[in-house]
Amino acid sequence: MIVIEQALRCKVKMFPEIALRELLANALIHQDFGETGASVMVELYDDRIEISNPGKPFIPADRFIDEYRSRNERLADIMRRPGICEEKGSGVDKVIQAAEFSQLPAPDFRIGEHRTTAVLFAHRGFEEMDRPDRIRACYQHCCLRYVMNERMTNQSLRERFHLPERKSPHISQVIAATIEAGKIKPTDSAQTSMRYRSYTPFWA
Repeated sequence: MIVIEQALRCKVKMFPEIALRELLANALIHQDFGETGASVMVELYDDRIEISNPGKPFIPADRFIDEYRSRNERLADIMRRPGICEEKGSGVDKVIQAAEFSQLPAPDFRIGEHRTTAVLFAHRGFEEMDRPDRIRACYQHCCLRYVMNERMTNQSLRERFHLPERKSPHISQVIAATIEAGKIKPTDSAQTSMRYRSYTPFWA
């Protein structure tokens, strides 16, 4: 897309290059060659891009960020050598990190009957996100912090959404909804102060 900044026009990429690269590499590596009449697909819409591959994954979509099991390990090794994809198991981490850095909604990973689809959304502000968008972003942020040996807090999630401190109550509501959905849990249930409470993924 084109934006006007300081009286100059400049092109800004709607989606981070590293996120597209990783998702395309993942789709190629994890495709099920046994599914006849199907192939890797890239579909571009006004508000999102969908990258899908034939076959169901070996692990649940909720665990893409911390688990890894390649369907085609030899193909994965070949693609790693020239740098087409990153080291084993780090691709989804980089996709989520790039989405957060670019202030995009959290990517969505959808598992169908015969296909696995990764969806990257165009920019939407916090107020434009619905409840599932916010819960997904909170969960992925919590996972990303955990695999980086850090913990999610109200402040870290607020910064992920680029919200001012006065919006902390809104973030507390998102965290509460994500706990209710069973996606995250308090690191220390004895900690009663919301300001100092931290959170970990449900599987940690």
